[in-house]
Amino acid sequence: MTMFFALLEGFLVSIGLIVAIGPQNAYVLRQGIRGRHALAVASVCFVADASLITLGVLGVGAYIAESATLSAILAWGGVVFLLWFAMRSIRSAINPEGIGMQQMDEAAGDAKDAGVKTAMLHAAAFSFLNPWVYMDTMALIGGVSVQYDTSLERNGFWIGAVVASCVWFYGLALGGKAMAPLFEQPITWRVLDSFIAIVMLLVALKLVSSQLGA
Repeated sequence: MTMFFALLEGFLVSIGLIVAIGPQNAYVLRQGIRGRHALAVASVCFVADASLITLGVLGVGAYIAESATLSAILAWGGVVFLLWFAMRSIRSAINPEGIGMQQMDEAAGDAKDAGVKTAMLHAAAFSFLNPWVYMDTMALIGGVSVQYDTSLERNGFWIGAVVASCVWFYGLALGGKAMAPLFEQPITWRVLDSFIAIVMLLVALKLVSSQLGA
């Protein structure tokens, strides 16, 4: 198998795993639409994803997947963060004073004066407090990479997976900015925040179910 086909497979596998609308993607999209630190948020998500992909190709993912303690810590940490952010989004969606953009930002916990650090910390939390991201980027991608016999092919697969992550997160941030005119009406923001809250709650519920059923 040539390096080109390994690169292509890495790209397709990676993009297939990250395109689903989850907490991380929803947050990047929201920041892109709002035009608030979107590229910084996308950068955090990309660096986190690329780092985990690299660790997966190096074989670290299998250890985390087999550790019940690490899996439980990641799962319950993710539940707490997801519930907290879901409540923020619900508060923004039902805010009776949600006429001005600043008021909606404050209700969502992302006021302008909070700065880029807050947005980047939120992005980091979404990137690392979701245990499934370790299964996707480390265990699954790492598992696929072991089929390659040469380091050249494995490197090609790794490059393809990382490029897919880069294209997705920056595309999501910039694409969200292009959708900004649609979100000039407060009702549109309320719909988006409601959708984000539902995604967060569903993922949190799935995490709780997986832990209680373990």
